Amino acid sequence: MGAQKIRRIGSLVASLMGEEPVIAIQGPRSVGKSTILRMLAQTRDAQVFDLDDLATRAAVAADPLSIAAAESPVFIDEYQHVPEVLDAIKAELNRDLRPGRFLITGSTRHDALPIAAQALTGRLHVLTLFPFSQGEIAGTPENFIDRLVADPHDAVQQALTLGLSTTTRADYVRRITVGGFPLAVDRSAGGRTRWFDDYIRLSLERDVLDLRRLQRRAQLPRLFEALAGQTGQVLNMSAAASRAGLEDRTGEEYVKLLEAVFLVHRLPAWGTTLRARAAARPKTHVLDSGVAARALRLTSEKLARLDATSQTQFGHLLESFAVGEVLKQLSWREQVSHAGHWRTRDGDEVDLIVEREDGGVIALEIKAGRRVTGQDFAAMSKLRGALGDRFEAGIVLFLGERGYHYQDGLSAIPLDRLWTPLP
Repeated sequence: MGAQKIRRIGSLVASLMGEEPVIAIQGPRSVGKSTILRMLAQTRDAQVFDLDDLATRAAVAADPLSIAAAESPVFIDEYQHVPEVLDAIKAELNRDLRPGRFLITGSTRHDALPIAAQALTGRLHVLTLFPFSQGEIAGTPENFIDRLVADPHDAVQQALTLGLSTTTRADYVRRITVGGFPLAVDRSAGGRTRWFDDYIRLSLERDVLDLRRLQRRAQLPRLFEALAGQTGQVLNMSAAASRAGLEDRTGEEYVKLLEAVFLVHRLPAWGTTLRARAAARPKTHVLDSGVAARALRLTSEKLARLDATSQTQFGHLLESFAVGEVLKQLSWREQVSHAGHWRTRDGDEVDLIVEREDGGVIALEIKAGRRVTGQDFAAMSKLRGALGDRFEAGIVLFLGERGYHYQDGLSAIPLDRLWTPLP
């Protein structure tokens, strides 16, 4: 059922095929890349070359030029298995640079492939497909982030007119632990647990090792668990590497591999040139909150407890969950926005910064409580002062029922407005 839900990025891909000669859809396994590829191929009566199929892979590896020279458009699934095909595509584009010639998908980050880093520069547009957003799961056209980036004042006003939020803490817990993978969303709790375990194991034992043979492969699960324990926090590489029994340098190399197969995402620091005391370390987010919860063995029952440890764990997972929802909605916008986090050595911190193409800045802070205090706006107030007219809006996303304006440009909005369609 979940795999049949419509992915919002599909219409963007179809549109870009009229402008770009090559489009690459990258993202984790099992998020629907192949489904989008086949749907678009079917509308054009074209063949899909599936490189997960060993026979097809061998044929393409033996003669990539013939595949690249096939009648356009050419659809290639899981191209990372034969990265040499990119050189063949490049040679073909030297002869014919028409838009819509190739649509390729891969379960490895494009920039993690050495050959890919050198091929198709300036001729390839890369899109990232994330797990389902909450709106995609529900079949509702969420538009908050798109509206917020386009017109922050209007989006905030509309969000504040939606009435009381009815989403409970238990519902947020459920959404976090379910995550967004199509094959996990509609399973029972037990079936989902098994799926997560298999997904983590296969990602570590197969996909990572397809990229690189590791001398200390047994440490990978421990490293991933350590990173899951840091989700929603500034990355402490030394602590993560030490917990996995690795040197810092090796730990950094292995984390890059975990990023390459979309298990983790490093949210870069933003504004390092804005203030001399701005920190430059990224934040760690496990890409899917359900995977993160399972890696930490955190069930809905554990996260629902009100003891200090459970509340802290819930807060970190909620931040990764909310940041993920924003990044998903940004991914299907035609205009690219830059996202990062802001933190200073003085302790000021904003969980997520979205910078528009014109330099306008939107600040988002995620709070796991039902009330918001003035202290929750303190860092955004300082950022507003530093940015001046570039500061468009500062929003605290929280678990309460009613949103409100706090000060000029600063508001508190229930977190579920991220996936509640604005009128």
